[in-house]
Amino acid sequence: MDLSLIKTITLIAVFTLIAGFGDAQGFIHASKVWEKGRFIWSEAGKSLLAYGFGTCFFFLSIKYLQEIKVFSTEAQTLFWFSVVIIGVAIASGKFFQWDIVDKFIALVVIGGIALLMIRVGE
Repeated sequence: MDLSLIKTITLIAVFTLIAGFGDAQGFIHASKVWEKGRFIWSEAGKSLLAYGFGTCFFFLSIKYLQEIKVFSTEAQTLFWFSVVIIGVAIASGKFFQWDIVDKFIALVVIGGIALLMIRVGE
């Protein structure tokens, strides 16, 4: 594997992790925008900022995914989705309370989605 490919894969991983973290924060704050029937503007603002931050880094990850010929929207989204769902679980603090069976099920679900994307992708 040449150094250029290693650099590209590293950038994809870093940008996807940052995008997923930003979007995970967006989801966490979005879940708090309604409190007792009242709209909480500060949570909405935090959510929008986090989504915007995540989206910018997702755009960067797509640039490098396309450099290694990953053009499938499904495949690009799968990387992001995996990071976001794990990021939400970790950031909420609940992931560490899951039983090992639940962690295994989460891994199987992500693997199943990956298999589906491979089978029906472009």
